[in-house]
Amino acid sequence: MDKVSVIDGRAYPLGLKNVDTDMIIAADWLKTISRAGLGAGAFERLRKDPDNVFDNPAYAGAPIVIAGDNFGCGSSREHAAWAMLDMGITAVIAPSYSDIFSSNAFKNGILAVVLPQEAIDRLMEVAKTDPIHIDLEHQTVTTRFQDRFTFEIDPFRKHCLMDGLDEIGLTLAMDAQIATFEKKAAGERPWMMGEGSA
Repeated sequence: MDKVSVIDGRAYPLGLKNVDTDMIIAADWLKTISRAGLGAGAFERLRKDPDNVFDNPAYAGAPIVIAGDNFGCGSSREHAAWAMLDMGITAVIAPSYSDIFSSNAFKNGILAVVLPQEAIDRLMEVAKTDPIHIDLEHQTVTTRFQDRFTFEIDPFRKHCLMDGLDEIGLTLAMDAQIATFEKKAAGERPWMMGEGSA
C-alpha cells in the first residue's frame, strides 16, 4: 500500500448523497479478483450522462472526490475501493460514510475525510475551478482562498496510512517480535513446532 501524507489536486465535485457501492462499481465488474482495470467501470452508471464530472477533461486525473452523506453505502464489495484507486482517487471528502466502505477505503489506502456539510458546500464550489490540498499529518483540508478545515481521524488509521501499512504490512513490521515468540515457543512447546513427534 502506498503511503498517504499529502493529497493535492483537482477534486471531482460529485456532491451526491447515498452513493452506494453498486454506483461506484456495478456487479457486472465483480467477476474478477484482480484490481487492475476496474477504474474503467467506476461510476459507470453516472458516466452514461455525457456531462458527468468523471469524464470532464477539467478533472482528469483528480485524486479527490467530494461527496454527500452516506458515501459507500450498500454492499460490502471491496471492489469499490479498488475501482476508485484504479481511477487514481486516493481521498474522499464527505459528511459521512458507511462503516464498511470506510473500512475498505482505509485498508486499501484511501483517505476518507469527514467534514460538515457547510465545508462540503464550500469545497464543491472551489473544486469547480481550483485544486484542494489535504494534509493528513496536520489533519487539514485547505484551498488557495485561505479556507482551512480540520478533520478527525483514528490515530491507528492515520499511522497506517502515513506509513503505507496494510494488514500484511503491519504483520511484516512485527517480524522480529514474531521470530522471538516462535523461538521461545519452540523451546517451551516443541511438539507444537512438529518436533519430538514419533
